Amino acid sequence: VQLVESGGGLVEAGGSLRLSCAASGFTSDDYDLGWFRQAPGKNREKVAYISSKDGATYYEDSVKGRFTIAGDYTKNTVSLQMNSLKPEDTAIYYCAVDRISWFLLFVRSINVSFESWGQGTQVTVSS
Repeated sequence: VQLVESGGGLVEAGGSLRLSCAASGFTSDDYDLGWFRQAPGKNREKVAYISSKDGATYYEDSVKGRFTIAGDYTKNTVSLQMNSLKPEDTAIYYCAVDRISWFLLFVRSINVSFESWGQGTQVTVSS
């Protein structure tokens, strides 16, 4: 499985960015796509994911109402529209894919490994 992110950059607080992730090498019926982020000196944090089974979306509390995840599993792509950005959103954002781990992490709060990760894209929000 390969994942390639794009769309990061520098934006002022209150601005917007849209991240995209293109995935290949898997069957969309079996895998879910989503986003993590990691800020300097901090642990990796889950951001959002979208279920390939029913299209349900899940968000970390800190981004609810500001970020929107969308997926097209016929094309194996996922995007993250980020609005009302804050300096604390500054991080490297990673796309990740797995059959069950997103569900376990968001719904069961079970921290597990993921099958594949992208290389990450930097998002910097200036104050």
